[in-house]
Amino acid sequence: MNKQLILGYLFALSATAIWSGNFIIARDLSETIPPISLAFWRWTVAVIVLFPFAVKQLIVEWAILKKNIGYLSITSFLGITVFNTLIYVAGHSTTAINLSLISITFPVFIVIFSHIFFRELITLNKGIGILLVLVGVILLITKGQPSKLLNLSLAIGDIWMLLAAIIFAVYSILLKQKPKGLNILSFQLSTFILGLIFMFPFFIWETLTVPAIKFESKTVFSILYVGIFASLTAYVFWNKAIEKIGPTNAGMIYYTLPLFSGVLAYIFLKETIGMIHLYSLLLILFGIITATIKKKRIR
Repeated sequence: MNKQLILGYLFALSATAIWSGNFIIARDLSETIPPISLAFWRWTVAVIVLFPFAVKQLIVEWAILKKNIGYLSITSFLGITVFNTLIYVAGHSTTAINLSLISITFPVFIVIFSHIFFRELITLNKGIGILLVLVGVILLITKGQPSKLLNLSLAIGDIWMLLAAIIFAVYSILLKQKPKGLNILSFQLSTFILGLIFMFPFFIWETLTVPAIKFESKTVFSILYVGIFASLTAYVFWNKAIEKIGPTNAGMIYYTLPLFSGVLAYIFLKETIGMIHLYSLLLILFGIITATIKKKRIR
């Protein structure tokens, strides 16, 4: 691997680790903040923090932004307005095991969409790698009892989470088409602002129809985390990863999300970690390595 590939995988791994904390917080706040409000305040914080660092670059590249307003609008609506909001919505009406299982399907959609729309080759080792990763993740989520999958029942939250996974796959592919000459900071700031604008009418509607939010210290800290780290930092890392290794390889790294979530659950929720986590880790890592080696195409 050259330096660019190593950096790309490190960026993808860092983004995934940060996003794992987002899932923990999202579940914890499901009884405190309604989903659209959580998403709205998350991106508001991200815009406030990013603005001083990116506004100068945004002004310099204003002509490029206006020329690509259609692309930026679609990307903002999918990746900012809809994706995370759907996760928060799903968390209100489905179980944790269903949510985790469905969320890690998005790299599979990346492979499928990349093949359909960009004729990206599906190699034999990539197919084997995906299978190994899925087995590892399922082993982890079901705690070594895959038969639990037979007892899963679809709720409306499962459908929302599946839609979120598909949307994030499309968003990741769109990132690869980012206009040339557009700095990543101005790109992020413009998409965050556009995403907030698209979200604002839904935020007003929710504010008028649900009880007011109680901004306690825990709630404020959680919003700051998802706003600064899960939104700003992780999205910058993910964009850099897409630039360096492409959406398919970055998507493979996302499969490590349940591993990070497990560690965080052990630290903050006092959940136990056993041998099943080690077996899952080995399968996931071996699957990722296998999937990123280029070989011949599946016929």
